[in-house]
Amino acid sequence: MTNPAHPNHYVDPVIEPVLIDELRPTQITVGRREVEEKRRRWKTQGFRDKEDFVKSHVMPVIRGPKKRLYILDHHHLSLALHEEDIKKVFVIVRADYSKLDREAFWFVLDNLNLMHPFDENGKRRSYQDIPKRVSDLVDDPYRSLAGSLRRAGGYAKSDAPYVEFLWADFLRREIDAKTVASDYEDALNQALELSRTRKANYLPGWAGAEDD
Repeated sequence: MTNPAHPNHYVDPVIEPVLIDELRPTQITVGRREVEEKRRRWKTQGFRDKEDFVKSHVMPVIRGPKKRLYILDHHHLSLALHEEDIKKVFVIVRADYSKLDREAFWFVLDNLNLMHPFDENGKRRSYQDIPKRVSDLVDDPYRSLAGSLRRAGGYAKSDAPYVEFLWADFLRREIDAKTVASDYEDALNQALELSRTRKANYLPGWAGAEDD
C-alpha cells in the first residue's frame, strides 16, 4: 500500500517554476539551524551549480482551494532559498484537491498525514495557525537538534512521514531547552546517548540494541 503522505501519482506531470512567495506551508515550524546550514551550502556554490541545484530540487506540492499550491516537502530548503533572494523554484503537483472547500481540504490533509500543525512547543494547533508564507515559518530548536542527531548517526533515515518532528518531540521531553539554547554541542551529545536507549525504540530509524 502506498504511503498516503507520499502520493505516487502525478496529477500534473509538468514541472514548472513558481514564486516561493506563492507557496503555502503545510507545517508551522522549521529548524532555524537547518535553514542556516542550507544557506551556508548555497553560498559555496558557483552560479552554474546553483542553477542546476534549483532545477534538480523539484518541490512536491498539492493543489488546494483557489488553486493555491501547498508544499509537501522541502520547507527548510524553500525558506533558505527565499532568504538567499531566490524568487522561484520548480514544483510538481502530486494531488489536486482544489475542488474542496477550505475546511474539507484541511480535514483531508490531516487524515492523510499531509500536514503537521504543531508549534515550536510541540503543541497541536488549528490549521489556521499554519503560516500562509514560507517566510513566516517559526523556529523550533528541537527540530534542528533532531536534524543534527540524524546527521551524527543517532538514527537512520526512514520513509515514515515527519520523522524529524517525532524525534524532536522525543528530545523536547528529555533535554532542557536552556541547554539547547546555550550549549548546543552538549545537547547533541545528550541526544546521541538518548537515541540509543530503549526510551527511543518506538521512533522510526531507531538504531539502538534491543538487549540494552
